[in-house]
Amino acid sequence: MRIGIVGCAGRMGRMVAQAVAAAEGCAIGAGTEIAGSPALGQDIGELAGIGSCGVRAVAEAARLFADSDTVIDFSSPAATLAHIKLAGETGKALIVGTTGLGAEHDKALAAAAKKAAIVKAANFSVGVNLALLLAEQAARTLDDDYDIEIVEMHHRHKVDAPSGTALSLGEAAAAGRRVALEKKSVRARDGHTGARKRGDIGFATLRGGDVVGDHTVIFAGDGERIEIGHKASSRAVFAQGAVRAALWTKGRQPGLYAMKDVLGFSA
Repeated sequence: MRIGIVGCAGRMGRMVAQAVAAAEGCAIGAGTEIAGSPALGQDIGELAGIGSCGVRAVAEAARLFADSDTVIDFSSPAATLAHIKLAGETGKALIVGTTGLGAEHDKALAAAAKKAAIVKAANFSVGVNLALLLAEQAARTLDDDYDIEIVEMHHRHKVDAPSGTALSLGEAAAAGRRVALEKKSVRARDGHTGARKRGDIGFATLRGGDVVGDHTVIFAGDGERIEIGHKASSRAVFAQGAVRAALWTKGRQPGLYAMKDVLGFSA
């Protein structure tokens, strides 16, 4: 399988290239960088520190899809929207790890998934996806006597909050309770807020240092507290999961999939 990498000279792009090189059954097919980047024309393997792979970084997204069987995208919402549309036009599989996507992306994903296999996840870590499953099961088992709070912490440079993973954990808990997250979500508390409302799902966001990603779902009842947590110490787990998802798309029918499908959790 030829895997294309969006932002191949960036931090995640280099990790994806390393993960592709370490995995069996795949190779780097293409890679893009923004126009004017000094990485353009350079060997993607050399950029990733894994030695020459014979594939050079380009700026054209059309070439990325033409030279790849599956494209992995951890970029920006604007760039990802263009890549979703290209996946639909070319029928090439797409792995979407970009966070901060909105309604326009959801609409484009639904259209593109009629022609291509697309795996979208807020987090490609196997451990995080197991935490999502456990959070849904715990919320289904524990009634509203247990208050749900989600705490996340990331590095000082992260621009969106709460994180995509925290929101996914909230969606999982809401699914377990059979409620809509947007009707129960509490994103901020400041000043005299009054008592906590029964059934709310609260979010707390912390930023600082170089924290890769810490997430905890707290079920707080009277006399006991259950916590489901995940701490990432390396971004490599995200790249490895994305490559696993890319390999899974081989021969897959068009559709919009999640990591629970890749890992067999939905079976």
